[in-house]
Amino acid sequence: MKGLVIAGTHSGTGKTTISLGLIAAFKRRGLNVCAFKVGPDFIDPGYHSRISGNVSRNLDGWMLTEDYNRDTFRKYARASDLAVVEGVMGLFDGYDGRSEAGSTAQMAKWLKLPVLLVVDARSMARSAAALVCGFEDFDQDVDFAGVVFNRIGSRTHLAYLREAVADRSRMHCLGGLPREPLLSLPERHLGLVTTDENPLSSNYIDTLADIVENSLELEAILSGLSDVPDKQVEKHPDMDELYTARIGVARDEAFCFYYQDNLDILESSGAELVFFSPLRDKLLPQGISGLYLGGGYPELFARRLSDNASLRGEIKELGEKGFPIYAECGGFMFLCRGIQDTEGDFYPMAGAYPFAVRMLSRLKSLGYREVCLASRCPLGIPGQVIRGHEFHYSEMIEGPGDVQHAYRIMDRRGDDKYAEGFLVKNTLGSYVHLHFGSNPGVAKNFVRLCWEKGNAQEVRGDFLKLKSNKKR
Repeated sequence: MKGLVIAGTHSGTGKTTISLGLIAAFKRRGLNVCAFKVGPDFIDPGYHSRISGNVSRNLDGWMLTEDYNRDTFRKYARASDLAVVEGVMGLFDGYDGRSEAGSTAQMAKWLKLPVLLVVDARSMARSAAALVCGFEDFDQDVDFAGVVFNRIGSRTHLAYLREAVADRSRMHCLGGLPREPLLSLPERHLGLVTTDENPLSSNYIDTLADIVENSLELEAILSGLSDVPDKQVEKHPDMDELYTARIGVARDEAFCFYYQDNLDILESSGAELVFFSPLRDKLLPQGISGLYLGGGYPELFARRLSDNASLRGEIKELGEKGFPIYAECGGFMFLCRGIQDTEGDFYPMAGAYPFAVRMLSRLKSLGYREVCLASRCPLGIPGQVIRGHEFHYSEMIEGPGDVQHAYRIMDRRGDDKYAEGFLVKNTLGSYVHLHFGSNPGVAKNFVRLCWEKGNAQEVRGDFLKLKSNKKR
């Protein structure tokens, strides 16, 4: 198995387009390609998965340990011919200006993979070599596979770039992509439009693969990669007793922000995940004893969610009966009294919380977060720490009132910022997207509480018929 990291000089260089093009082109050549995304991103992995046919997973140097990242890469890349790791922001951008923590460069060194540098060459010629040399010399421990230029104006433009790099840099230029509007992916306030709404046609994928085939030196890229050592991931036996529970997971265009690892960790902790659509399903799945509501875009589908009164009512009833519900960002917004859009229109939601939220035209919050549990809740007991990130354009209209806070939120520097994590009975909601890989025990706690609540009381209603929720 071979692998490489696709990194840019900054955000917006075209990392995603080139990553997708390489995946499509190498797959068309018969290679089994898998992909990974550095950083807290829910959208790019969906595009990776769509083209590669393999589930793309997140790697993160701040939320997750070095061992966790290495094990994840080895476990899911070892059956592939080629692993493509798409970076985050610029190559050396991390969580602050002094450390490499959370950066693409850090991940490349941890995984011992070379970096293919992507440079946006618009309005540049010989100056591009100065940029490349700066990246080349900034950290001598980063191994480069070469450089590719994006958005070149012509063959002559690429020839200038090749000459400049060859004259000044140790890196080889491995081609350049033309300015091609057809390759642009639609964007909105939280990034690219998701694959749920923009599922990439076969024609788009073929066109992308054609352009990459004709523009980049694929043979040189592949032949320059060394084989990644195939090291078995150590399996540590789980000595904890597992509890089984059917847990409903909201999954559609409105709720699509889930780390694949979170779902896998829940399943390995005993959960049977049952997916449903708050946009289309009028009732909750049968036999569930808990809910997981991920993030997404409830504000874009507020009218449809609001019109689905029967499902909203069942979710509220489930929470009132004390069944565990865990919700992040968009899922948390859905549990509120309602959502007010930027036009001032108000749409009632599930009403598990007495307060409402409103959308803003500007970014409200962005960054890594460390959560310390301040009280017992569906994720665990006081003192447990989980890491995640926050990224949203909404805010609460009024204060939480008497609603209990289960979290103390710390930012990436460890500074205590504020109380959060809104807890009503066993309904826990927050703006923070947690990665369960930072503390897998929280998934076990959640599944166990679902098992306990599902078996502790006789529940009425078809959507809560319990069948096989027994310890194993």
